[in-house]
Formats: sequence, structure tokens, C-alpha cells
Amino acid sequence: MMRKPHLFVFVILFSLFQLPMAFAKDLEIKGKHLVSYNPPFTSLMPTGLRFIYSFSHDNPKESSLTRIYFYVKEREKKAEELYILQIADKTNPQASPMTAPPLNPYVEARMYSKGKIKKGDLNIEYLTQLMAWNPDAKSLQPLLQKGIIIPRHWALQGQFLFIYLGEHAVFVRYSKDVNSFGIKVSDEGKAWEKGRLTGNEKRVVEIFEKQWKEIVNSILIRND
Repeated sequence: MMRKPHLFVFVILFSLFQLPMAFAKDLEIKGKHLVSYNPPFTSLMPTGLRFIYSFSHDNPKESSLTRIYFYVKEREKKAEELYILQIADKTNPQASPMTAPPLNPYVEARMYSKGKIKKGDLNIEYLTQLMAWNPDAKSLQPLLQKGIIIPRHWALQGQFLFIYLGEHAVFVRYSKDVNSFGIKVSDEGKAWEKGRLTGNEKRVVEIFEKQWKEIVNSILIRND
């Protein structure tokens, strides 16, 4: 039985191949928008991010090729925001439609929202949560090699995921250091649990959730 093409949404390995130059034409940033040509969609993108590096991962057993793009916003060489776009493309036309596991939080107590919206034929999953940046992650080593510091801080993260016509799976993770909002917040994990949110922590989460939902709601399929 032929396997379904599949998007691996929670594991990114660095020991992969660099993206060929042809892929550069598949994606660009125009003003405040991320513009993808393959698959053809647009969405709002947080401002101030710059492209850092990309790579691809061939999954022959899953009949797919995954492209990963990294963008960073930094202050004095220290990362404040990370944006990771992952697109899986079906490589075997005879394979079954592309699939992806549902989004799940790292820790249930620190997930603030989760839902689905429908945009035409697209079913888009999304969530927001608190997570911890890990500068030891292999996928982030090229950032460190470029002199960008990844602090071991709590970060608010938004995710969205959708399947396009069974041919592509698109997965985005955007995270922002909780200390970059200009508001003094706690570094204790318990203070960020959704049942305990008060004061500045609650305010920061509300700001982030509003921004992320605007990004999710902005996703549109391109028809040109």
C-alpha cells in the first residue's frame, strides 16, 4: 500500500541539504505580506523580520519534499522574534493526498487558544501558546554561527497549519520573546499557566493573540 505524503510538523533536523536556487522563486516578502507561489497563498507577516537561511528535506518513504525557511528579528544581535515556514510538497502524483497530524500544544496548561477557520476550500488550524527557546537545537545552529544569540527565554508562539488541494502542507511557527513587549513580566512558568494569568502576563498574551489571529485570518489563496 502506498504511503500518504506527510508533513513532519514538530521535528526539524539541520543535517539536510540546502535549498536549490529554483526554490527562491517560490517565496518572497512584499511589504507586510508573505507571498508564496507554490502553493499560491498570501498572509500577513510580522514586520522587521529578515531572511536568514533555508534548507530542504527529501522524504522518499512519504512521497514528499519539505522546504524550511527561517526569518529573524533581532536587537543587538539577540533574537527577539523567530518565524519558521515549513512547506511539504507531494513528489509522487500517484500517492494519496498530503496529510499532517493535528496541532497540539507542548504543554496544555500553557496553551491559550486553539481553533479552526475555513477560507474557501482551506481548513486552517491554529493555536497560541508559551514555549521555551532552545539555543542548543540543531536547526538553530546556523543562527548562532551568524552571530545571532538565541536567549533561553520564554516566548509566545503562534502556529498555523493547512493542506492545499492535497498537494502541499503549510506549517508556520512564529515566536516572540516575552521580554520584547516593553512590559515587565515574570520568568516563572507557573505565572504563564492559562488558569493563573493576571496583570502584565495576561496583557502580553492578549496582545500576542490579537496579532496572531489577524495573521491567520489574513491567509488567502492567490488566483493570479
